[in-house]
Amino acid sequence: MHLCMNWQNIAFDWNHIRAFLVTAEEGTLSAAARALGLTQPTLGRQITALEETLGVTLFDRIGRRLLLTPIGKELLAHVRPMGDAAGRISLMASGYAQSIEGTVSITATDLMSAYVLPSFLRELREIAPGISVKIIAENSISDLQRREADIALRHVRPEQPDLIAKRLPDIEAQFLAARSYLSRFRSTPPSIEELNGADYIGVGEDDEGLLAAYREFGLTIDQGNFPYGSQSAIVCWQLLRAGLGMSLFPSGLTDMDPEVVPVFPDRPPITFPTWLTTHRELHTNRRIRIVFDLLSEHFSKKKPGREATGFWS
Repeated sequence: MHLCMNWQNIAFDWNHIRAFLVTAEEGTLSAAARALGLTQPTLGRQITALEETLGVTLFDRIGRRLLLTPIGKELLAHVRPMGDAAGRISLMASGYAQSIEGTVSITATDLMSAYVLPSFLRELREIAPGISVKIIAENSISDLQRREADIALRHVRPEQPDLIAKRLPDIEAQFLAARSYLSRFRSTPPSIEELNGADYIGVGEDDEGLLAAYREFGLTIDQGNFPYGSQSAIVCWQLLRAGLGMSLFPSGLTDMDPEVVPVFPDRPPITFPTWLTTHRELHTNRRIRIVFDLLSEHFSKKKPGREATGFWS
């Protein structure tokens, strides 16, 4: 039996619900305002208006952070499905768009965004000049289902059933160091004993995964070997170029600086998978389909002696 909805009792504004949801997920007004493209005062007024409409307090304000009250936590459980539904509606509408003009957002690591994507963008501009690209350079995995990006380049395969993923050629990586740093060692290449006492640059937050990769080379090192590190791979690359230590980076970066060389030149590189991902419904969007297919083609074709970008094996 179909139950009739009493629409007159539903008085809240969706924009206020969206403001609450994003603020609850981001934790601060400033972060939520950036995510929504609003000013903090506007966002604050929307949350206050929702609290007044519902007659409850949703957040406790502790310094700059906003902590959900018990009622706020209960409301969040109800509005999250509303946010997901709004995202699906947007995806469905985008999936029917057939224009080859407009913006496509691509998310990738900061290193890939800075050193890999520019050559693709030049090619895209020649083929589809009506398409503009917004690059989201983040080392965390953006949520395609929430429309944080249209296309993602990542080293992990997505598990969500609504996402389409295509595997690109693997990235080859080696331990690299500046010649100035390697000159400190007695032998060339350095012995394992020397390298166990060397300085390394930590890239990202996965310390255990990084140590496991290093141990594949026979190294027995620990956190004490990492005096420097950053979540930004670009920062780590500059630290390496400055001769502050060694780290695991894509082999093709040696083309960008002849003073950076492999630490183990005779050893085979470590390979990392790369996945090109988009949402299943967005894959029917013509401009996103064009960018997706051109990305796949660009990073799969070979040039004499080296891959298209210098990164891929």
